[in-house]
Amino acid sequence: MKRFITLIALAVLTIGACAQKRSYVIGFYNLENLFDTYHDEGKNDYQYLPDGQNNWTEAKYAQKQKNMARVIRAMRDDNGRYHTILGVSEIENRHVLEDLVNEPAIADANYQIVHYDGPDRRGVDVALFYKPEQFKLIESQSIPFTFLPSSIDFSAWTKEEMDHFKTRDILFVRGTIDGEMFAFYVAHLPSRLGGKGADLRPRGAEIIYDHAMKVQQQYPGIKIVVMGDMNDNPSDVSMTKYLHGREFIKDVTPTDFYSPFLSMLKAGYSSLYYRGEGNIYDIILTNHALVHGEGLQIKKINKKGYYGRVFKKDWMTNQSGQYKGTPFRTFSGGAYVGGYSDHYPTYIVVSK
Repeated sequence: MKRFITLIALAVLTIGACAQKRSYVIGFYNLENLFDTYHDEGKNDYQYLPDGQNNWTEAKYAQKQKNMARVIRAMRDDNGRYHTILGVSEIENRHVLEDLVNEPAIADANYQIVHYDGPDRRGVDVALFYKPEQFKLIESQSIPFTFLPSSIDFSAWTKEEMDHFKTRDILFVRGTIDGEMFAFYVAHLPSRLGGKGADLRPRGAEIIYDHAMKVQQQYPGIKIVVMGDMNDNPSDVSMTKYLHGREFIKDVTPTDFYSPFLSMLKAGYSSLYYRGEGNIYDIILTNHALVHGEGLQIKKINKKGYYGRVFKKDWMTNQSGQYKGTPFRTFSGGAYVGGYSDHYPTYIVVSK
């Protein structure tokens, strides 16, 4: 009898282990100005130097890295496994990424890095971490922001203005998970600062969409995930019109994307606060194959039936004062406060 119970227990454990291996966390995190303490030639990173406006010392840099690693580790502890794919933004260079993946709290994840130096004048890029035993990298590409050809009217822009404009490239990564073909786009679309970007963010979304549709044609059945700090909500035109984001799975056609954070935004969830209002700019979308195809599919992970999660803990959140209830960030009102990020990370889970 004892032996029978032992065998049953082993079978349950084996089934559980197999299920976990076939369940993968895919997410995005804006790391809020993860700069090192050295000047990068041609980049406007002067405020993040020891003698700069932020007095960005090695001690502050080390604490920032420790904080970022703590969040990634906390997500691992909550999910019982590390993210298979984690897109990040607002990082200065490969050096800061290497320092992060080697932080003691997450070094056992053995994260590999995909990163390209981009043209952003402030010097921030996007990148992607992946677990090599779960994701097999095939190719990657840095897609530049271009104005033309576009369905958006940019006739008010001169050629000189277009040539002068610099923003983050879009990262494209293709590979396999569990033998299935996947493509990932990591974006940080143009800012809202100064009331700008009303046409630029739709253009960024259009670039991603056009590229993704060509990838779908080239690789029928490929699973596609678009993620990033879009500087727009899932309900904004950049996401609904130009990225064809649909709120409900039943409405997703082969030329659409499923936008799980749209319902969550309407329900009051926030990944950041802008001008005192809660928003979800940290968006993840999946294509038709990930909601209606065979094999790996996006799954419900929220207790209320949502397909996405905004990850937040009390220690990542201001508990008092003017900004109570908002993300506990690194700088507040120009002063160093030693927090985490002004964004919460978001993620989805795909499984069979």
